[in-house]
Amino acid sequence: MTPDKAPSNAPEWTVSDLAGALKRTLEEAFGYVRLRGEISGFRGQHSSGHAYFCLKDQSARIDAVIWKGTFSRLKIRPEEGLEVIATGRITTFPGKSTYQIVVDALEPAGVGALMALLEERRRRLAAEGLFAEERKRRLPYLPQVIGVVTSPTGAVIRDILHRLEDRFPRHVLVWPVRVQGETCAAEVAAAIRGFNALDPKGKIPRPDVLIVARGGGSIEDLWGFNEEVVVRAAAESAIPLVSAVGHETDWTLIDHAADRRAPTPTGAAEMVVPVRVELMAGVNDLARRHVESVFRILDRRRSDLRATARALPAPDALFAPKRQRLDLAVARLLPALSRNSRNHETRLLDLSRRLSQVSPVARVAAMRAKLDAVGQRPYLAVSRALVQRGESLKQAGQRLVVARETLLRAERIRIAQASDLVRRVSERLGPALAGQVERKAKRLEALGQLFDSLNYKSVLARGFALVRDADGQPLRSAEEVADGQALVLEFADGTAQATGGRGLRPKAPRPKAVAEEQGALF
Repeated sequence: MTPDKAPSNAPEWTVSDLAGALKRTLEEAFGYVRLRGEISGFRGQHSSGHAYFCLKDQSARIDAVIWKGTFSRLKIRPEEGLEVIATGRITTFPGKSTYQIVVDALEPAGVGALMALLEERRRRLAAEGLFAEERKRRLPYLPQVIGVVTSPTGAVIRDILHRLEDRFPRHVLVWPVRVQGETCAAEVAAAIRGFNALDPKGKIPRPDVLIVARGGGSIEDLWGFNEEVVVRAAAESAIPLVSAVGHETDWTLIDHAADRRAPTPTGAAEMVVPVRVELMAGVNDLARRHVESVFRILDRRRSDLRATARALPAPDALFAPKRQRLDLAVARLLPALSRNSRNHETRLLDLSRRLSQVSPVARVAAMRAKLDAVGQRPYLAVSRALVQRGESLKQAGQRLVVARETLLRAERIRIAQASDLVRRVSERLGPALAGQVERKAKRLEALGQLFDSLNYKSVLARGFALVRDADGQPLRSAEEVADGQALVLEFADGTAQATGGRGLRPKAPRPKAVAEEQGALF
């Protein structure tokens, strides 16, 4: 029997059986895994709704598929070149004899780093007090102008305008910005500060409330609203600000800094204005209740007035005692007036007698008598005082003259003593100064001689030469000289140019006496 027809104990497999066995083995061995890699070959969803691409790193790649139902639930969409962490099942595709991952969830590879950065930034800004509840203000009940910071082309602005139109139409100002990308944060911060910089009485009215809005997205899509410049602009805003970024489950740092957070842009529109129909119904109900209460009060007051009127006495019974008292008072009035007149007349006569005793004429006469009694005594007293003051001044003048002469004599003596002292000092100062100058001159001469002995020019004067390169730097050995190098030779009486060369044999040395006589030393 030939070897080709030798019997074998190995079982026979069909291709389908082998593919099924490999599929079961792979799925049982790995099950669910998390793969980190870069998306490659993604071209969007297939016509069936499924998405096909590859995950790769620097040395390997694996096929990946996202089924249609899973794709619609993803928080982030796959993009070409995006580094992600994919969670799914490892399986095989028998039609191509390949293995692949069926992706159930996608998240950015840098989400952990982003969340750590976000948490650190949140703690730092919270420590500065930007998220404090006490600094947040209440929204105006019915704003006249509403400012909206969002993209002018998205569905967000249409939802806000439609909701405002349904609830209570207001004047809306839209500041268009990019709500995603590198310039998103700078544009949003500039828009918030721009609305705050508007003049309330200018051509463009200043909003009474601001809405910063954007639709939902991944943490990377919403990252512009986590930037510090946006958070600080929201915290500094003098206009009450409502944050409506993302869906209800999405949180960004601007939500903490804003005065209110809305779960959605539509919710923000509902937050800033009341429902006009409900408001009108409430006003109408209050007006109706007000009118009814006024009518009830009038009816109650009318009933109280009737009851009070029935309890009042008749007019004749009420005024009869008063009329009788008036008649009695009239009867007693005339005698009382007569008595009062007589009493006042008596008091007037008594006051007239007392006034005559203290009249101005009597008081002037009494004062004139006192003045006559005084006579010349004041004049004499003043004259004596003037004479005494004159004598005192004369004695003081004499004392001042004596004191001035004494002071002048003492000053002349002091000046003479000082002049004599100056003369004696000047006589000693001349010889001392001359000796000091002579000592300094000798020291200067000695230092000059020492300088001349240390100066290299004195060495040149003895026949030596200083070798320098073209840059003027001195050369201290033959090793530093290159062939053909330009040299400058400095002698005591000037300089000369030379060219260096190390390949030439030195000639036989001349006698030392001859070399010193010619003064050439290299």
